[in-house]
Amino acid sequence: MRVLAAMSGGVDSAVAAARAVDAGHDVVGVHLALSQTQATLRTGSRGCCSKEDAGDARRAADVLGIPFYVWDFATQFTEAVVDDFVAAYAAGQTPNPCLRCNEKIKFSALLDRALALGFDAVCTGHYARLTQDPDGVAELRRAVDPDKDQSYVLAVLTRHQLAHAMFPIGDTPKAQVRAEAAERGLRVADKPDSHDICFIPSGDTQAFLTERLGVRPGAIVDDATDTVLARHNGVHEFTVGQRKGLGVAAPAADGRPRYVLGIEPVSGTVRVGSAAALDVHAIEAGAPVWSTGGAPGERFACVAQVRAHGGLATAVAEPGPDGLHVELAEPLRGVAPGQAVALYRTDPAGDVVLGSATITATR
Repeated sequence: MRVLAAMSGGVDSAVAAARAVDAGHDVVGVHLALSQTQATLRTGSRGCCSKEDAGDARRAADVLGIPFYVWDFATQFTEAVVDDFVAAYAAGQTPNPCLRCNEKIKFSALLDRALALGFDAVCTGHYARLTQDPDGVAELRRAVDPDKDQSYVLAVLTRHQLAHAMFPIGDTPKAQVRAEAAERGLRVADKPDSHDICFIPSGDTQAFLTERLGVRPGAIVDDATDTVLARHNGVHEFTVGQRKGLGVAAPAADGRPRYVLGIEPVSGTVRVGSAAALDVHAIEAGAPVWSTGGAPGERFACVAQVRAHGGLATAVAEPGPDGLHVELAEPLRGVAPGQAVALYRTDPAGDVVLGSATITATR
């Protein structure tokens, strides 16, 4: 197969590309320039797709003996990921930019270009696995390394996209991937993993959002009494489940900390209350994507996951004309509109992705 290896400049994508070469594929490496200021260097483990990362990816490609190119996707990335991120926070939601990047950039814009150029698949260093069901349809599965599993942020991929995807390192723990990189002579073997949000290398999300959204004053209100407890500079400073940084001096009546329970962007109200009030028993979600091409049934048992790591509960999902309704067998906390709910099959392994949808409301 002709394979386009997306090389971020990190150890995972370098080893993934190396394994694609070992498998006998005709591999070409490509680094995506996503930053509008491409001369910017990363700061330690913060940031990605910088000038430094492009250099690391090129050196890895040289070691592997494969052609290498840098493709400018900065405009697409800004519109589909960065602008979406800012708009979601302005609307009182909690977006996942990594998920959106996989959906809109790596397996939409990049895959579309790859197929148009005659490539058969895009290879990435994501920690996930692909197998085939009895009908030959690709199934997305959790990675062997549970601490690195990225199936949640890949659950937005369609059947067509999965049919043209390769995840060569999903069957290997991270420590072994680093050891393999060292054995292959790849200089990125000890390079730190990227953390936080790649397009905010400072790590200060609040400052990033304030710069773009400005100051939008509002009230922090006790959910039980409607008492105004404090003022804030914008709902973009908060997310459901947040405890720190509320600017509320006194604890709740029971002496325990308050948490953000809800965000009302139009009025600028942030509602806070006890941890128990964070319990979510049901989820409404829109724009569902089914990994195998369609919903498993009109009503089906599954495992629901609402965060990249953790936040799992057995559930019953019911697709409808307006989206997806998910009843949780046990409550989850910190579930916010804008996040994704990924659904997994309830077989003994529980590692097959059925699909995902964007959370619009909770109960």
